[in-house]
Amino acid sequence: MPFSEQCGISRKIESPKERDRLRKILRELDLPEGLGVIIRTAGEGQRARYFVRDMGLLLEQWRSIEKAMKEKPAPACVFQEPDLIERTVRDFLTDEIDEVVCDDDAAVKRMQELVGQISRRAKGRITHYTGTQPVFEAYNVQKQIDDAFHRQVWLPCGGYIVIDETEALIAIDVNTGRNKGARDVEKTMLQTNLEAADEMARQMRLRNIGGLIIGDFIDMKSRKDQQSVYQRMKDRLRRDKAKTHVLPISPLGLMEMTRQRAQESISGAVYESCPYCNGRGKVKSSMTMSVELQRALHQTLRRYPDVHELKVVVNPHILQRLRTEDEELLVEIERKYAGRLTFRGDPAYHHEKFTVVDALTGQELKG
Repeated sequence: MPFSEQCGISRKIESPKERDRLRKILRELDLPEGLGVIIRTAGEGQRARYFVRDMGLLLEQWRSIEKAMKEKPAPACVFQEPDLIERTVRDFLTDEIDEVVCDDDAAVKRMQELVGQISRRAKGRITHYTGTQPVFEAYNVQKQIDDAFHRQVWLPCGGYIVIDETEALIAIDVNTGRNKGARDVEKTMLQTNLEAADEMARQMRLRNIGGLIIGDFIDMKSRKDQQSVYQRMKDRLRRDKAKTHVLPISPLGLMEMTRQRAQESISGAVYESCPYCNGRGKVKSSMTMSVELQRALHQTLRRYPDVHELKVVVNPHILQRLRTEDEELLVEIERKYAGRLTFRGDPAYHHEKFTVVDALTGQELKG
């Protein structure tokens, strides 16, 4: 905090022992005169060296702001929020991450430059993907994105969970499904519930679910089994960056949880209100469809190297997005594959449908 020498710790860090530890770290920090700091919730459990590193980066930012204020005539931009690449490096490139794979050379170099300010050794964890297969397909990312919108999620044991979003809360129901062959019924229920706890914690992170969450587990008579499921859920939620609070399984077999709403959920980010049913359903946004179309064009032009002229038929709403915001990206695709793209809008086309055709033969091409 420039212009204030006040130092403090976030009230959300409640443990007295942790607060004492953080106060000791605060006292040992080498703070310039006239500046103060507040340790936020992200600092809970972190070692002292992370605070020293963070302090160095913040001071460097502040010096650049001061320099800009002195040298630039007003009005002028002296600081702006980090973009996607900077936020990714700042928030997600922790010691737990073994490798970051990116298919854009410029982005890779920028990430390595940003990481180099923090740790030279970590630069080697960022690699440039040069494979012929699209990176989302090579690492099975697209399938996982698609799965994140499925209401039903299968478990390895043959059971499944069902996720329903309501106005008040998120309900997650656990079912044994195909996992009914074991002789020991209690063991079968425990196995299904333990795997369901693993998958619930994972799905909450993947879908960025926030608010009140109710897990309806399969009824277990044994109090020991109930405690095992509760402990498993607590262990899995420790990996979650969002603040969570979970209660033991109630006599009705329900587990109540809350999860911090940090940003909009993934369904809110990828989908928009459906123009066909006045918001009662959902379709993918124009931006999402544009991204999917670009991936399909990359894949098609790689698969058919002799085809250089493509005609693309899309819904007019998607065509508007392509013309106004993504024109440069499409020109880059043409340049990369020495091809020529022509687009036509068809009002009869569904918002999520597009067709890629060989412009010379009229044959539809599949990516």
